[in-house]
Amino acid sequence: MPIPILMPALSPTMTEGNLARWLKKEGEEVHAGEVLAEIETDKATMEFEAVDEGRLGKILVPEGTQGVKVNDPIALLLEAGEDASALAEARPAEKPQAPPREKPQEPQARETAAKAPSSALPEKETRRAGARLFASPLARRMAAEAGFDLAAISGSGPEGRIVKADVEAALSARGEAQPQKEAAPPASSLARARVAALAGNLPYKEKPLTQMRRIIARRLLESKQTIPHFYLSVDCEIDELLKIRASLNAKSEAYRLTVNDFVIRAAALALREVPEANASWSEEAILLWQSVDIAVAVALDEGLITPIVKAADTKGLLSIAREMRDLSTRAREGKLRLEEFQGGTFSISNLGMFAVREFAAVINPPQGAILAVGAGEKRPVVKEGALAVASVMTATLSCDHRVVDGVIAARFLAAFKRLIEDPLTMLL
Repeated sequence: MPIPILMPALSPTMTEGNLARWLKKEGEEVHAGEVLAEIETDKATMEFEAVDEGRLGKILVPEGTQGVKVNDPIALLLEAGEDASALAEARPAEKPQAPPREKPQEPQARETAAKAPSSALPEKETRRAGARLFASPLARRMAAEAGFDLAAISGSGPEGRIVKADVEAALSARGEAQPQKEAAPPASSLARARVAALAGNLPYKEKPLTQMRRIIARRLLESKQTIPHFYLSVDCEIDELLKIRASLNAKSEAYRLTVNDFVIRAAALALREVPEANASWSEEAILLWQSVDIAVAVALDEGLITPIVKAADTKGLLSIAREMRDLSTRAREGKLRLEEFQGGTFSISNLGMFAVREFAAVINPPQGAILAVGAGEKRPVVKEGALAVASVMTATLSCDHRVVDGVIAARFLAAFKRLIEDPLTMLL
């Protein structure tokens, strides 16, 4: 019997993903550990490796399909010695579900049910494991948006599975048979129309939402709705830091230290000095993390991803610089492993390279704080009672007030400022 290949859960929070690309074709041999496909999650495009041996018999979900639910069948694998004819009898695995409980019907309801016509589709196409219809995720979404009943569609896929072409044909037929009746616009169209109306019905172009952008929107909304944010800022003079950075970079072509590398190192050491800021809230207790794992925001075309420098307080500047360069490069290529961007105990977001003076970042739950770093710029300062000019960088700490009180935040920023302004102490 062919083995169903199911949509994998590539992260603890993943409920659906996009099937970006198949790397195996139907009929090709598959060995355990080989990459079958590339799956686009909310944060990256990840490789999906085969677990079983055999031959790829049938691809059920074509590449480019979006919103494929975790554990939905995406392909069938023929075992050794199995012929392609076995695909006709294959029944992709389904999630177990309890049979629906029948409610007592009123007499009128029973009479109506008795008079109702039976399904227009053969039993084998419409009923299996509690009358569940077999349809691809894309076909289900198209039918739902058009307000079309899947039970009225005959499936042309394996074992009567309803696919995109079946829905398109049914919608086309409905348009010819009932030209006077228009389908209700999908909810997504209504949402766009409402926003456009509020803006004065101005002309616009649409940019489709990626899976990453949807998850970012959901998590940031959750953060601002559920986490009591408060903000503290500190100005750091960085002339000495810039001088030491330039001196170190001039000594070798093997590395290039950035201001952000110093920021990561200073934040890590400050968290080691003020461990109460390296914490998260839970309903039972405040969790004080024993490792300083710093997530650093990296901009992608689709949004942000936060690769993690783990145990950052134990690593020197050179190590941090090399690790960040590697993580940033692979993040932009979509090649990070799950454990390289999932988690972290504290975040840093640096917009200094975009000449942003200062800003307040949104906390990435379940972390208790995030440090927003602005551009270093020449500003007037007072030194020993006299006016002078110095390179100043503003850093703003966003805190979860359930975890980090004002005093804790102030102690962290004081330690961070001291380290940034005396960078030699970070080289020890």
